[in-house]
Amino acid sequence: MRTPMLLTILAAATVLAGCDDSGSAGLAPSPNAVTSTLGAASTTADPEPVPVDAAPKRGAESRDAMLTVTGVRIGHHPGFERVVYDLGGTGEPGWVVEYTDRAVQDGSGTVLDVQGGSILEVRILGSAYPFDTGVVPFDNSEPARDPEAPGVLGVYRTIVFEGETQSFIGVRGDRPPFEVRTAADPTRLIVDIATS
Repeated sequence: MRTPMLLTILAAATVLAGCDDSGSAGLAPSPNAVTSTLGAASTTADPEPVPVDAAPKRGAESRDAMLTVTGVRIGHHPGFERVVYDLGGTGEPGWVVEYTDRAVQDGSGTVLDVQGGSILEVRILGSAYPFDTGVVPFDNSEPARDPEAPGVLGVYRTIVFEGETQSFIGVRGDRPPFEVRTAADPTRLIVDIATS
């Protein structure tokens, strides 16, 4: 009687342990960590589609959006690199993502020196200052980099100005195709950039 019950409990625990889809064994990253937990897609799943066009991308934020960037992650996937902006606060972000010839910082007009053959400007709409959201912001004093994702040479700045977070991605190559989307639980803005 005890053996079947023990086996049932062990089987249930094994199933529940495998339910964490974060790829981090259930551990939450530090709020200011630049991590590379976005490694290549699983070999058992169908590969994710590679971006096919470089046209500007736009999406509207929710009415209640008050978000602060809490982390930046970069990862390599077959055919593309992924940049993820982790967001804390409320609502869903909007975005304007497009290539630009120069990285000019909003507010100050400072021109940033961004490495790469192209500069992808990312504007996260529905942003708010950390003192308004109560969220600890990402420390963007240095560009975020990951040597295992060579198509992205750096993610520069995450500065909030007038309800938008502005950031620049230094991209290898001449304006490669890209895609933008959001995800929830936790809230994120995801930018995939083709490498081939």
